[in-house]
Amino acid sequence: MKLRILTLGLASAMLSACGGGNGGGQDSKVLNVYNYSDYIAEDTIPNFEKQSGIKVTYDVFDSDEMVETKLLAGNSGYDVVVPTLNFFGRQIQAGVFLPLDKSKIPNLANLDPAVMKRIATQDPGNQYGVPYMIGTTGIGYNVDMLKERFGGSADIANSWDLVFKPENISKMKDCGVTILDTPADMIPIALHYLGLDPHSGDPADLQKAADLLKSIRPYVQNFHSSQYVGSLANGGTCLVVGWSGDIIQARDRAAEASNGVHVAYSIPKEGAPQWFDMLAIPKDAKHPEAAYAFINYLLEPKVAAANTNFIHYGNPVPTATPLVDEAIRTDPTIYPPADVAAKMFTYSINTPETDKLYTRLWTEVKTGR
Repeated sequence: MKLRILTLGLASAMLSACGGGNGGGQDSKVLNVYNYSDYIAEDTIPNFEKQSGIKVTYDVFDSDEMVETKLLAGNSGYDVVVPTLNFFGRQIQAGVFLPLDKSKIPNLANLDPAVMKRIATQDPGNQYGVPYMIGTTGIGYNVDMLKERFGGSADIANSWDLVFKPENISKMKDCGVTILDTPADMIPIALHYLGLDPHSGDPADLQKAADLLKSIRPYVQNFHSSQYVGSLANGGTCLVVGWSGDIIQARDRAAEASNGVHVAYSIPKEGAPQWFDMLAIPKDAKHPEAAYAFINYLLEPKVAAANTNFIHYGNPVPTATPLVDEAIRTDPTIYPPADVAAKMFTYSINTPETDKLYTRLWTEVKTGR
């Protein structure tokens, strides 16, 4: 979720130079998709190819910055991309997406109106994107290693105090600590923990967040946004600030392997980010008709449910919920109850100036300067 220093003006100029995608000469039986790693059920693409006759090339990334760099440069080569909402909103302003022809996505009718209303704050009129998955950012941990270090109780994992108080996180250093390698997640979380507005662009506020993150830097083994799944599952990492579905995948992988590793996920009681990953069609997409077919397919209840069952993120299709495995649809870390959801916050669209400051401060955090 996540080089964010290009200005919107520069991005627009690049796109104008590249020209818009009008589908001329397109081969509707080809589709190029760019999505997060481990973020779709194993049989979704094969089933779509069989049903549609469209051949899919599916590439993966592990940060929003990677997607944005390609989109802002133009000629990305992709027909469907999956940016997180706050990046998506800024990319709309840069003019990188094709306005949706909603007549070609009849399954839009399956989407939760409440989710669409919330997304419309950054995509007015829901003109450019369709929600794919919904998740949170919180704490993943090795239950047994945590109990060993905190007197047999794992209650400390229900608070950001575990991460942001040096006297707590220092106890986890020896068994491996990873945090997401993205300031777009970590700085707002730090702001919120400090009682500041997580949407703040005030340099003084951002410096306070960076100082908090620097205070725990000595205890962080790794900054990464995907490798922690396997490491948490095999016991190589014991504490993670990461994305809900990834950590729950790690929990289930460990259980399936019967390797004695017990993983859990917590949405801290102080509140945590909730985010939406979007399906969008770049303006210069060469195969927009295939893109529409794919997006519509993903909104079929049985397909949305299958993806949720595999990746353990909530989806925005209410009629899919009864088809989701009971253990998943009743898991409050995947489908948070109202009292937990009330404390959640979303990410904002940063100005280019704020992005530059985010990038500089994050470099300082990682290097320990």
